[in-house]
Amino acid sequence: MNGKNNLIIFNLVLLLIISPLTAENMDPYETDEQYGWGENVGWLNFEPNEGAGVQIEGDKLTGFVWAENIGWINLSCETTSYCKTVKFGVVNDGAGNLSGFAWGENVGWINFDPAVPGDKANQYKVTIAADGRFNGWAWGENIGWIHFDGTQAWTTRTCIVTIEDLANFAADWLGIGSLPGDFDGDGYVDLTDFSLIAEKWLDYCPDSWPLK
Repeated sequence: MNGKNNLIIFNLVLLLIISPLTAENMDPYETDEQYGWGENVGWLNFEPNEGAGVQIEGDKLTGFVWAENIGWINLSCETTSYCKTVKFGVVNDGAGNLSGFAWGENVGWINFDPAVPGDKANQYKVTIAADGRFNGWAWGENIGWIHFDGTQAWTTRTCIVTIEDLANFAADWLGIGSLPGDFDGDGYVDLTDFSLIAEKWLDYCPDSWPLK
């Protein structure tokens, strides 16, 4: 099988697995690293048992956060039909620096990049570190500060995969089996291999894929 066909198959695989992958990408190691804390509102859960949870993307955050004491917090108008009326959302600059506003029906706007007098280093804004952990502070006029702290057991963490990761993954995949892409070793590249590659991909990020 030539390189062109391998590339086509790899792209098809990505299309097959993109839907389950984008369901949510919080708490990649299943260690309850999914919480922010507000002194006035309690815990904020980025991976609730009900609903789609939060999806972290290179340019934005979407989905809903659940807080027992204040209800649902919407991170983007794209999650609903609100964009037709008012555009809002939490933005990611691609380097983990967050800004913009989330909206809670019961609490109003929450700012992920609040301006604090005297804070020349802008240390209060919410950021995502290289290991996927959230740090910093968000501000809600009606609820006060929400804290994210990557050093705590209750931290908020996302799984981060970069273009370099995808390239490495493709190289690994195409080098496995009696044929490139032949995961089960039966001499063919078929839907069974697609299923196996999907499982392997979904395992990479939570279990052994390097976070960057």
